[in-house]
Amino acid sequence: MEFSWKRNLIVLWIGVFFCSTAYSISIPFLPIFLHTSLGVNEHLEAWSGISFGITFLASALISPFWGSLADKYGRKPMLIRSGFSLALLYFLTYLITDPYLFLVLRIFQGLLAGYVPAAIALVATNTPEKNVGYALGIMATSGATGGIIGPLVGGVVSHVWGNAEAFIFSGFVVLVAALIATFFVKETNLNRSGTRSSVREDLRAALANRPLMSILGMSLMVTISVMLLEPLLTVYVMQLGASQQNASLSSGIIFAAVGIATVIAAPQWGKLGTKVGYSKILFIGLMGGAIGNLLQFFFTNLYGFGILRFAYGLFFAAVYPSINAMIVKVTEPEFRGRAFSLNQSSTQLATMMGPIIGGFLGGLIPIRFVFIINGIALLITAIIIRSKRSQLAGQPLKQQATERQLATK
Repeated sequence: MEFSWKRNLIVLWIGVFFCSTAYSISIPFLPIFLHTSLGVNEHLEAWSGISFGITFLASALISPFWGSLADKYGRKPMLIRSGFSLALLYFLTYLITDPYLFLVLRIFQGLLAGYVPAAIALVATNTPEKNVGYALGIMATSGATGGIIGPLVGGVVSHVWGNAEAFIFSGFVVLVAALIATFFVKETNLNRSGTRSSVREDLRAALANRPLMSILGMSLMVTISVMLLEPLLTVYVMQLGASQQNASLSSGIIFAAVGIATVIAAPQWGKLGTKVGYSKILFIGLMGGAIGNLLQFFFTNLYGFGILRFAYGLFFAAVYPSINAMIVKVTEPEFRGRAFSLNQSSTQLATMMGPIIGGFLGGLIPIRFVFIINGIALLITAIIIRSKRSQLAGQPLKQQATERQLATK
């Protein structure tokens, strides 16, 4: 068992790295792809927001279904299904020339996705209890590392060959992730004879766990605020002075800056969180992220903006690992996989809402003012966390019930 979970951690880290890299090779440059390859010249911000968001809406709606199947048949089949499906869809994207057909493919990408949440759930349910927090912290760095490499590769590919060709690269990279899942992942902690829980039962159990619901709500709020900027950064880079020819490369570097900061800072925040508590670390990360976003309003120089994005990333690196660790803390092991599935639905819904809101905001107000909105949203979330710190330090439901019983005796 000891060797198995460590091997799975390494293998799944590599798989998530490739999957995240594939995503960030092409998706951050959707505005340029829509403009140069699909001929979208009007309402580019709105088109970008819808293209980002519609995938995550589809994913949020279907995720509980895939999670239910995973409980019965395993997370590994979900890895294989999503990996090969996404590879095919990336290849198909290269061939299309119609923006409406592109939206259809983006919907299918959401419906068939699920590699990363399945990997996290597999780690959470196949790792010894004492190592779960550590393993999830390590997994958080895989996506961040892919977020560093992907935009750099995508920026170079888009600059040298074209934005459409970036989807070919994405297809081959996610294909590697699918093959890794097929041949190297081992899943041992699975009760195939157990009954498959319904989505309604999972929601009822989650609603009874107030600390978990608070964490899911904060995860939703944080992701919405962050994703406001996702479809706008490339456009904003062009507004700061980058030429259309160099916009992909410059945007790739700026996207990578946050990922580099995450890889540097996330392990340190994780170590500190075990000492002072993850709710405190989450509060610090959100406050730093809020201040970083507010300051970005004042930076209109491309290089200064990139440096500030890096500084923002150093603080925001504390946020998602802390949320994952807090989910582990407030749930029982047998419910943890479903808890992460519900968290994935929450973040996917937010990832859908954020780009759509951001896209339309970018068409109504200067993009600089969206940084103000983002900073205020993170600040409000930090204040809420501060006020709910005692609740978020709660214990799993079963332990809470035991303590209440002892208190009555």
